[in-house]
Amino acid sequence: MNYKNERLVVLDADGTTINAFDAICKTFAHHGMGLGDLTRFQKRHNIFKYLGGLKEFPVNLRKQINKKKRKALIKALTEIYREEGELYADIAGMIEKLVNAPSLRVGVVSRNITLDPLITLQHVFRRNGVDPDAFDFFVHLPLKDDKLSRFRSIRENYEINPARAYACGDEKKDFIAATGSGMHPLIVSYGFESLERLEKKIGVPSELISHSPWQLRQRLLHALDIDDDSLSSTVESAKDALLQPA
Repeated sequence: MNYKNERLVVLDADGTTINAFDAICKTFAHHGMGLGDLTRFQKRHNIFKYLGGLKEFPVNLRKQINKKKRKALIKALTEIYREEGELYADIAGMIEKLVNAPSLRVGVVSRNITLDPLITLQHVFRRNGVDPDAFDFFVHLPLKDDKLSRFRSIRENYEINPARAYACGDEKKDFIAATGSGMHPLIVSYGFESLERLEKKIGVPSELISHSPWQLRQRLLHALDIDDDSLSSTVESAKDALLQPA
C-alpha cells in the first residue's frame, strides 16, 4: 500500500486528556453519593466502578437503582462537564502543538456517556482553550462499537503508515485497540486504570506508561520531533537551581 507522508495521533478523552474523575465525583456529590479517592476508584471495574466501595455502595445503589434516577445523574454529569470540566494540566498546550504540527493528523475518539457527548466534549475543550474545530476528526464511539475497528478505519482513511501512528489512552481497550490496529500505544496511569492493573493484569510494558499528563506530553512530543518550550524551560530552571550557591 502507498502511504501518505503524514503521521497520526488518536487521543482518548475521559481519563487521558479530560479529568473525568473530578467531574464524576462532583456529580455524585450533588446527588448525595461518593466514589472514594482515585486509588480506590481505579481498583473497581465494570459497573462496580460507579457503585463505590463497601462504604459507598448502599447509598449509591439506592440512588442509581431505577431508570429515572440514572437519567437525572447523567443530566447532572453533562452539566458538570460542560460548565466545570477541566483538561489535565499540560494537555491543552500539548494539543496546541499537535494540531499546529505539519503533516500530522490529530483527533479524538471517545466513549463519553453524557447527553449529546460530542457537544459536551467540544464544550470542555473550548472552555480550556482548545478549538475543537482544529482536530482532524472528533468521534464519539457508542459502548457497543469496537474501538479497534474504528482506530484502524481512521488510520486507513488517512492512508497513514501504522509505524507513524500513535494512540493515547488510559484503559485496557485503548491498549488493545492501539496494538491491534498497528499503532504505537501511549498509556497513562492517572486515569481509569491503576499502574498495577495496567502492568500486572493487562500486560502493558512499564516503558509505555506515563504517570502524569506532563510525562505523556513529554513522550508524545519527543516521539513526533516537536519542540516543547515548556520542557526546555523546565530543564533550564533545573539547571539554574543547581548552579545557585548553597
